[in-house]
Amino acid sequence: MDQDQSIKLEDIQYTNFTDYSQIPKIIPMIDAELSEPYSIYTYRYFLYGWPDLSIFAYYNNEIIGVVIGKLDKHNKSGRNRGYIAMIVVEKKYRRLKIGRILAQKFIDRIKEKGGDEIVLETEQTNHAALRLYESLGFAKMKRMQNYYMSGNDAFRLKLFLVDPADPHQKNE
Repeated sequence: MDQDQSIKLEDIQYTNFTDYSQIPKIIPMIDAELSEPYSIYTYRYFLYGWPDLSIFAYYNNEIIGVVIGKLDKHNKSGRNRGYIAMIVVEKKYRRLKIGRILAQKFIDRIKEKGGDEIVLETEQTNHAALRLYESLGFAKMKRMQNYYMSGNDAFRLKLFLVDPADPHQKNE
């Protein structure tokens, strides 16, 4: 199905995760769009652990996109690290910049919470995702061989929210 040209960005609402009833609505969308299957426990871990970092895009009361992630202290560096676990927009709603808006909302929330950096992984063959993340300031940090079940490699990308050379700088 082609994208509906009559959709206006102001017609799309963005909300946080609120309750379990949202989970069965996002699982088929994520399963259809991402290369890795996730168990219900993975969804629960992120959604219940960081509900304010799980942002849903709604159009006509239907979920059409989502970003799911977390913020915690990185074991090795001690930095406050955001992590984007999943970001998906239904195919027919792509090219409306919903993915960019979801990613930017996530970045803004991590900044508000004092995050130092954000990381994610994406398939090295997912050129659209790589373009999006690089346009938001993410940089490729390393290539991980055979990272996905399909055998595809992944890139680890990182967005520095503070100067990594200055451990005393805090996000303002």
